[in-house]
Amino acid sequence: MTDKAAQGVGGGAKGPDELRRKIQETRGQLGDTVEELAAKADVKGRALARAADLRDKAGAMTVQLRTTAAQAGHTVHDKATHAGHAVEHNAPRPVRTVVQAGLRHPRPVLIAGAVVGAVAVEEMLRRRHNGRH
Repeated sequence: MTDKAAQGVGGGAKGPDELRRKIQETRGQLGDTVEELAAKADVKGRALARAADLRDKAGAMTVQLRTTAAQAGHTVHDKATHAGHAVEHNAPRPVRTVVQAGLRHPRPVLIAGAVVGAVAVEEMLRRRHNGRH
């Protein structure tokens, strides 16, 4: 029992108006307590709220990852273009022909680079998983 409740019970009311006020106050406190207990008991509601929170975080992370991937793609494209130009000016004619084709049609070159990169990452993860660094 709280101090306020003990005062109300032990002290008694000094009149009908004070008694009514104490009853209203006690009803309000009881209502608040019932609402708090109901919220704690609403497992489904809490689970749904948690799921919504996790969905929001996953959405934000997806946006962040897409942005990072796009930036990395632009960086790789820029570096590949620069390297292509360097090779184009210093390489033998057959190599220059291949590089020029890659510059005209960069998508297949980028896809091939992404595949090679994915294989390299997979190999690195496999080695790390097997305990070989």
